[in-house]
Amino acid sequence: MKIGVVLMNLGGPTHEDNVRIFLKNLFSDEDIIKLGGGVTQKLFSNVISKFRAPNVAKDYKEINGCPKGCTGNKYCFNRQNKVVSDCCSPINGLTESQRRTLEKYFKQILPDQQVNVYTCMRYWLPFADQIIDEMVDDGITHTVLMPLYPQFSWTTTGSSFRDWENVIKEKFPDGKKPWKEFHVKNYYLNESYLKSINDRIDEALAGMDEDTRKQTHFIFSAHGTPLLEVRSGDPYTVEIKETMEAVMARRKEKNPYWLGFQSKVGPQKWTQPNTEELVERHLEYGIKNFLMVPIAFVTDHIETLYELGVELVEDMEEEGFTFDNYVVMKGLNDHPDFIKALAEETVNCLKHEIPAESILWNDETVTEKKITA
Repeated sequence: MKIGVVLMNLGGPTHEDNVRIFLKNLFSDEDIIKLGGGVTQKLFSNVISKFRAPNVAKDYKEINGCPKGCTGNKYCFNRQNKVVSDCCSPINGLTESQRRTLEKYFKQILPDQQVNVYTCMRYWLPFADQIIDEMVDDGITHTVLMPLYPQFSWTTTGSSFRDWENVIKEKFPDGKKPWKEFHVKNYYLNESYLKSINDRIDEALAGMDEDTRKQTHFIFSAHGTPLLEVRSGDPYTVEIKETMEAVMARRKEKNPYWLGFQSKVGPQKWTQPNTEELVERHLEYGIKNFLMVPIAFVTDHIETLYELGVELVEDMEEEGFTFDNYVVMKGLNDHPDFIKALAEETVNCLKHEIPAESILWNDETVTEKKITA
């Protein structure tokens, strides 16, 4: 067996010059913006990407993920050209760190198996066609598609699966893939995943004094979804709420907690309450201590580091509000328990392929460290 685990993520621009292309790819996705494809979709994606690119580039510059050199994957132009970018999404380097850490973990728990871990981004490099070609060259016989979205949505996991399948059909028109293929739909109640969230919460609380901890309200924040998606049966919003309740059920200290939704795009009605409006309502009631918990984001990027870490605070201060304490929880990134959760879900997919007695589970084998260029 030669196992290929494909980590599927959003991706992000790596240079100011490709911010517009990244946004165009994003808004061309019919699973996110439902305009029926064709000329209308193409025109919309061209116009909105051109309009939004300059401001989005400024945001990425403020949270640049590779200030000392590329930490991303081998497909990154910055790495290939040895360029230091001032406008690179942190999601690129952090996903590469997840990939490397998971691959190292598999070597320890599956010493008798060859496991290669790949990164497949939806809207920026590397794309599905590049990864499929690499896997064919590597002689992969068993593939596990592992979305870095614990909760299923047709706009995230569904979109990545569909894009992958479209490329597969192009490359293997006879329908004969060179590997057995398995899909992880969701894992939002995986115990290791839930433990990693609570550990990150505890890390954030550890930096506060006792009185501040007791007064802190948890604001769980997830990427919003158009209500049209919810009404059509998309399970994402329900799974987000179940994740939040599962996290809190495992905590001894019961801080007040709330759920908001962020990152609304376009004129449609989206899931409520809006995260920023939720925080504003609390401030109006005199609550000034917050721990923001990015519940649906497993890798720090623009939604966590900029929208929650910078933009929300600036908007509240412009409205005349002040905080006593405002902390954004660190993303799961390559947290040991999150890496373990990804491994557990992979092994579960392959339970009929790999003898259980050959799996050497060891909680001490996962290490969390920063991957540098």
